[in-house]
Amino acid sequence: MRVLVTGGAGYIGSVVVEELVRDGHDVVVYDSLYKGHREAVDAKATFVKGELLDGDLLRATLTGNRVEAVVHMAADSLVGESVTNPGKYYNNNVVAGLALLNAMVDSDVGKIVFSSTAAVYGDPEKQPIEETDPMQPTNPYGETKLAFEHALRWFENASGIRYAALRYFNAAGATGRCGEMHNPETHLIPLVLDVAAGRRKSITVYGDDYPTPDGTCIRDYIHVVDLARAHILALESLDRQRSCMYNLGCGGDGYSVQQVIATAREVTGHAIPVEMGPRRAGDPAVLVASSAKIRRELGWEPTMGELRAIVESAWTWMRNHPDGYGSEQHHPAESTNA
Repeated sequence: MRVLVTGGAGYIGSVVVEELVRDGHDVVVYDSLYKGHREAVDAKATFVKGELLDGDLLRATLTGNRVEAVVHMAADSLVGESVTNPGKYYNNNVVAGLALLNAMVDSDVGKIVFSSTAAVYGDPEKQPIEETDPMQPTNPYGETKLAFEHALRWFENASGIRYAALRYFNAAGATGRCGEMHNPETHLIPLVLDVAAGRRKSITVYGDDYPTPDGTCIRDYIHVVDLARAHILALESLDRQRSCMYNLGCGGDGYSVQQVIATAREVTGHAIPVEMGPRRAGDPAVLVASSAKIRRELGWEPTMGELRAIVESAWTWMRNHPDGYGSEQHHPAESTNA
């Protein structure tokens, strides 16, 4: 299949591209490099540097490469920033997303897998979260992702575009080539490993008085390769089933902040000092997904669901790439116009 991956130079997107290429698909990465890394793009993928709002380039890319389906990963995703700068999130996550859908209609591209988020549920009343639970986002990030999900439904009604929306939780871990490298970094596992690597003096734990076994928040972590495999299963399913929405997580009881830190200490052999901070506003005590639906309908099963395997893969990548992607130069095929 000929697949366009928007945001394919980002953390999760680069692994999706890697897995698509491994499965024999022809992949075009469309990324502005606003946050992504060109070196992260698989050498067998075609790279186009561009903005989704550049309609001429986007349409030329879709038609020139005879794209059959899109995996839409490009988005802003910092909850705190979305609260202080909602306009940026509506522009990048909704307006740019609509530009993509319009270009798909114009180019006769009829399938899309959308990288959504568990933030569409807000602060859920029960755990684990299921796809049928109420969607009540508590921040503009979740609200904009939900708005695009709604747009997908209306575009399907009007133009026949089939879609899969994947609502996932905490992506983590790495492959041999691709790892997590954000600026600023906000995710717990790389922050903890930065302490072990000597880049930070300590890790701050925000609240230890939650109604959980050790008092710290519990989250559902999913290895980035398992996440990528789910995208491919969802993409392939659109040839045989109607549009769908799935939660993605490893389920179970999840892992607390203290469990993540303890596991990182075991994996790295470093003490990893901790400082206690106050609770952050809006942090639910527990967020865990039920992935029963995608397991049942698509046969998806996480292969690296244990926290230790996730942390070990991230630590290995960090040690092998001490300067991030700058420590291993890699130049994919590039196109500046389709």
